[in-house]
Amino acid sequence: MMTRFEAGTYRGWRRHMGCRVLFLSLILVLAGSNGLAGADGPEISPDELLAGTLLSLDSGLSDIANDDEVMLLSDDMWRFLETHVDDRARSFVKLNQLVYAVISEGSFDLEYEETTRTAADTFRAKRGNCMSFTNMFVVMARAVGLDARFQEVDIPPDWTFNEDTYVLNLHINIYIDLGVTGKHIVDFNIEDFKGSYEMRVVSDQRALAHFFNNLGVERMQYGDITTAFFAFRRAIAENDSRFAPAWTNLGTLYNRQGLSEYAEAAYLQALEVDRSDHIAMSNLSALYQRRGDQEQARYYRNRVNSHRKQNPYYRYHMAREAFLAKDYDSAISHLKYAARKRRDEDRFCALLGLVYLHQGDEKKSQKWMARAEKLAETDALKQIYSSKIARLKSESR
Repeated sequence: MMTRFEAGTYRGWRRHMGCRVLFLSLILVLAGSNGLAGADGPEISPDELLAGTLLSLDSGLSDIANDDEVMLLSDDMWRFLETHVDDRARSFVKLNQLVYAVISEGSFDLEYEETTRTAADTFRAKRGNCMSFTNMFVVMARAVGLDARFQEVDIPPDWTFNEDTYVLNLHINIYIDLGVTGKHIVDFNIEDFKGSYEMRVVSDQRALAHFFNNLGVERMQYGDITTAFFAFRRAIAENDSRFAPAWTNLGTLYNRQGLSEYAEAAYLQALEVDRSDHIAMSNLSALYQRRGDQEQARYYRNRVNSHRKQNPYYRYHMAREAFLAKDYDSAISHLKYAARKRRDEDRFCALLGLVYLHQGDEKKSQKWMARAEKLAETDALKQIYSSKIARLKSESR
């Protein structure tokens, strides 16, 4: 069973609530690539990268919350739980009471904001991003005796643009195990969240790596190099040294300070812990391009192109582009590949039905629209597809 927060229901809620875990400067995004290190990298160790010796850091240690503070239950949070959750109730009742208390109008009034906050700060401000709300909910759920854990979600790639940077939004939500009563998901994310997305429960340390990485991205965007560095270092050194996004972002920090060899070393370290990190490879391709190393730049560029072609959501993106250009044959080719890779994705089927309609093949259009309707997870979506099918049948008579 899944307990879901529907975006758009609450005041100030925005559709995209992805946790920002990968950060690139604009020029790095444009270069694009994916692959494995093809040459010996600079002789700079992970310890040297985490020392930050060559960065112009402020003398005083940056004011960053420690792990315990991030997940601290404040007195105000405890009083809120005492008011809204019956400690003697069964676990399923507690979960529903907590969900209702957090999302109901007039009770809490959460508002989305592009800021990563601790659990206590999120509760006090009633504002934050998905990482903030997810962390707050896990802390509160555990306080009333629920088995609540963090869970990474593989949502379709979602990029946002902020001034001179692109940010790739990934997602994290809450997994609740109620034993014989069932397993539940509480999600503060997008309207079109699908239970078919791949999800995996992760440790608190991994979630904290997400938290500090998010914080580092935010501070880097504001030009606060000192706080950004210490946030990335805390994500890696104190929580999860195999969290590739933090290594990649640390590389971007070094790159912005003109330390390209350190940036290269950080990107290569990201690949050391995650061989499929195409963001690190994209950055490496751009770095080698600027150095004039065409062979290395081409190597990574070819790998990212190969990666993209295997990604069903990238092929869906290409299909949309082809459809808008009236290249229907290319659109069909991309969509058939995507539909084979993700047989549970209604969007692929719906667009395929639309493409066939524009090609004049109403029979195939109805077939794919019907499949989209069958796969749709919400009644609203099913109704949309049903209406399109009815219109197609009416027009074919």
